[in-house]
Amino acid sequence: MNTPRKDSLAIKLPQKLEAEILPSKDSSDRFVLGDERDPEQRVRFIDPSTNRVWGFLVVDDTRRGPGVGGIRIAPDLTLKEVARLARAMTLKNSAACLPLGGGKSGLVADPDLLAREPELKSDLIALFAEALFPFDNYVSAPDMGTDEQDILQIYEFNSGRLGTPTHMRGGSGLPADKGGIPIDAWALTAHGLFASAKSLEELDSGFQINSARVLIQGYGNVGAPTAEKLHSAGAIVVGASDIHAGLWNANGLSLDELDQVRGRPGGLSNYTGKVGRWFGPAKLDWLMEAPCDILVPSARPDAITARNADRVQCKLILQGANMPVNKMTEYYLKNRRGILSLSDFIVNVGGVIGCAVELKMTGDAEYRKKVQSHGTRTYVEELITRTISKNVAEIHSRLAAQGDTDRIFREEALKLAEQRLQNPVECWL
Repeated sequence: MNTPRKDSLAIKLPQKLEAEILPSKDSSDRFVLGDERDPEQRVRFIDPSTNRVWGFLVVDDTRRGPGVGGIRIAPDLTLKEVARLARAMTLKNSAACLPLGGGKSGLVADPDLLAREPELKSDLIALFAEALFPFDNYVSAPDMGTDEQDILQIYEFNSGRLGTPTHMRGGSGLPADKGGIPIDAWALTAHGLFASAKSLEELDSGFQINSARVLIQGYGNVGAPTAEKLHSAGAIVVGASDIHAGLWNANGLSLDELDQVRGRPGGLSNYTGKVGRWFGPAKLDWLMEAPCDILVPSARPDAITARNADRVQCKLILQGANMPVNKMTEYYLKNRRGILSLSDFIVNVGGVIGCAVELKMTGDAEYRKKVQSHGTRTYVEELITRTISKNVAEIHSRLAAQGDTDRIFREEALKLAEQRLQNPVECWL
């Protein structure tokens, strides 16, 4: 393990991270409502010398297998957010018929600072890898603020502890040259979102991608390739945002320039093409209210809530982020506004399907041979398309069979996921 640096321009790392096991029930919640349940395990990671909280781990449900979920880095990360994300991973893996449970972890830090100081980030990941190692019911993966190199670092740490270079203790989402499936490079999450839109197009004669106006909130590793895939099918990208700027042009934005500037310092604020509206960091949420046909929230949770549900102007919400809309808001949007919202744990599963294939390839030589003979990327993309299309069609059919009721997509999706939690043997890999 790297020796932790004692200081930095803006952060001082601890000498170690100590795991503090918390009660599985959150005592701050008066009641447990709806589809919520107590997770199997909640952990807080602290600096024992100062008691500062540095991170969290929540293993939600392992009935289908070990809890798989990404490591999120954010300065305002909370245990409640990690628990909600872990529950979403349970639903994703169950609905997609994967042999995995749900988990999530995260670090309380500034990802921009860590990006500027890669050695500091490596030291922090090393501390977290050591702290996570005792929890063999969790497999880490990339998420906001982490990438395949961070997961490789954790995997290699585990290899050293286990005494073998081949294991299924994580992480998942390794670089391609290390036997991994590159989730971002292959745009697997975006592939799934596009597959869900194509499936809906086949099911609903009133919806078509060609000429649809698209707005992307969070023009990053998910939002950008989603925009490109929809654009390739004839859609017009009229809005895009990142943490620096929100852009809207009724006649469409230049995807070539958006892709050129999104990785630069200042991101989309460097865009020089024509715009009808430009929003700075303090008013980024305003872009969500721009007129469009397909809205793709691809950033943090709770992008659409009661505060803006009356002002959203779209026909379809493709949930590219985890939990960008809650169930009550979706109910209002569908039954009062006529806006269909496709739930994250149904359509935003491309990445975890890639992780599941990678993990099975690691532990099953015959399966690896089968995947490679088909072409690994082709196999994964076809599995994503088939899984999401079947689920969207199944939920659409269930809703249609109920006739004129007020039930929403998420309610039937939750029933589907819960049914498959009760049947953990079934697997579509």
